[in-house]
Amino acid sequence: MISEPLLFAFALFDTGAVLFLLVYFVITLSDLECDYLNAQQCCSKLNMWVVPKIVGHVFLVLLLLLHGQWILMIINLPMALWLMYEYFTIPTGNMGIYDPTEIHNHGQLRKHQRDIMVYLGYYLIFFFIYLYCMIIALLKGDPIRRNEDDMIEF
Repeated sequence: MISEPLLFAFALFDTGAVLFLLVYFVITLSDLECDYLNAQQCCSKLNMWVVPKIVGHVFLVLLLLLHGQWILMIINLPMALWLMYEYFTIPTGNMGIYDPTEIHNHGQLRKHQRDIMVYLGYYLIFFFIYLYCMIIALLKGDPIRRNEDDMIEF
């Protein structure tokens, strides 16, 4: 099993990577809105990164589960389930979550932008939670090493 500081460092790295990915999603969707990109280019760029985002989040949830961080795992589980639900309920005929034929219909572009902003807020909050947990784990130190230092006599 990995140590707590290493777990939270990985969680911090994973969450930071997803945050950068979500900023890329915001920029790409705003380029589509401003007609700098056509719908086909935009959707193919975004759909390429959907599965890595899901895998990163699910892997983090599994690591939290294996390490016994129950509260963080339970809080992260709904987002993992939502991301998988969103991916596995893609209508037949669509090229992915972001479909070029439907992105301009029925306010889909606004819906996608709203969802990305919600994801950004969620991951930003968890970025700072993991940062706090990592600092606390580093300050707490490894109990095995601390016990060895206590046994040294002068």
